[in-house]
Amino acid sequence: MEIATEVVKALRDKTGVSVMQCRKALEESAGDLAKAEEILRKHSGITAAKKARRALGAGAVGSYVHDYAKGAMVLLGSESDFVAKNPEFSALAREIAMQVAAMDPEDTEALLAQPYIKDESKTVADLLNEATQKFGERVEITQFARFSA
Repeated sequence: MEIATEVVKALRDKTGVSVMQCRKALEESAGDLAKAEEILRKHSGITAAKKARRALGAGAVGSYVHDYAKGAMVLLGSESDFVAKNPEFSALAREIAMQVAAMDPEDTEALLAQPYIKDESKTVADLLNEATQKFGERVEITQFARFSA
């Protein structure tokens, strides 16, 4: 089946995953965009599991403050500073800091299990798995802290 370039581009823009992975997912789903997204989601978990033993050598701090009354900081680890300096990686760290500020998780395990505040069909762990697939490196929440007045 021939997959139109526009469809591949639309899936890539939506997911941030490589063009080749998007094309393969679309071929597997017979061109169905929604099914291709689900395939990529499944593959993100597999990719993350393969990279789980890699050492983290870099990272980025994301912060979020809400109405000057509460805030959070998150250290999001990566394998290289090439990924850590990526603006999308920094944006992910900020999104997770927003999650921490809003939901006040007890520990990292609880944070990973929480539904993501901007899309409750995903958990925070799903976000990290998608980031691992997108950046090609292990991505992990190393530390976080929440503050409130």
